[in-house]
Amino acid sequence: MDFVRVFMNLFQFNRTNWKAVILCLLAASIFWLFNAFNKSHASTIRFPLHFEYANQQFVAVTPLPRYININVTGNGWDLIRKTWGMKVPDLVIPLERPLDIKKIPSSTLTPVLINQLSGLQINYIVTDTLQINVDEKTSKTFMLSVDLTKVTFREGFGHTGVVELTPDSVVIDGPKSIIATLSDTIVLPVQGKRISKTFHDELEVPLFNSESINRNPPVISVNVLVGAVEIIEVMIKVKAINRSGARKPYFTDSVKVSLQVPVNQKADLIEKSSQLRAMLDLKHVEVKGSYQAYPKIIGLPIYAQVVSIDSVSFKID
Repeated sequence: MDFVRVFMNLFQFNRTNWKAVILCLLAASIFWLFNAFNKSHASTIRFPLHFEYANQQFVAVTPLPRYININVTGNGWDLIRKTWGMKVPDLVIPLERPLDIKKIPSSTLTPVLINQLSGLQINYIVTDTLQINVDEKTSKTFMLSVDLTKVTFREGFGHTGVVELTPDSVVIDGPKSIIATLSDTIVLPVQGKRISKTFHDELEVPLFNSESINRNPPVISVNVLVGAVEIIEVMIKVKAINRSGARKPYFTDSVKVSLQVPVNQKADLIEKSSQLRAMLDLKHVEVKGSYQAYPKIIGLPIYAQVVSIDSVSFKID
């Protein structure tokens, strides 16, 4: 009975005084928390970085490091503000000669950063090394063309004329090391379509795997003329070029070529076929022997496309 009476008294106490107990616990927790924040503590904090250099002359090839982790000691209130991202300063790292700097060891950063972290003492820099890749900025104009190899046409239809690009060139600026690797003509692929009529598309100029590339314009318009086509076969005279006096090639006089032409241009192409030439380049043929190669067709009207071409067998004596 005594046990039951004590239990009921405790239960009655909890029912009537639980609010007071919770308030006491809350007040004690706040007091403890404020007391802890007023003391010094060590913590690792991530700080944003800002690199200063002549960005009109230079550009980052790959994105520069955006943050650095630093172990610091400071007042608890300062640490909690910086940990939660409140009033976190950008740590400024000057690059006076950006082309000469590829790595920045963490040991060299302490003198640069110590004056920028007011109220905090730097214990050590957690981040080991900052990787830097900055290059000269340059600009160049490139011609544009399109690749239609992924486009399929309905039976009896095909590309019948000039591919219209608006504009037909693009200005690209960015790191000199990337610009120098680009061909003078940038080929833009047209995604696979099955079509039977003239179509319009928007094509994006690529970034070449670099966020530092700027394109003007970034997107171009393309119109591809499509119509009824026919495959015809013509015999074209073969002519050897880049041959030395010591090389005497022997080859067949003509080569058979299959051409795709618009139906309404068939008669015109047949009339002009005698003016076409199949050029056989002997520039890299250095020794005597038998060879086989595909010539390049010269003088082909813009509306005609080579579907297939026979190879040319020849001998060098």
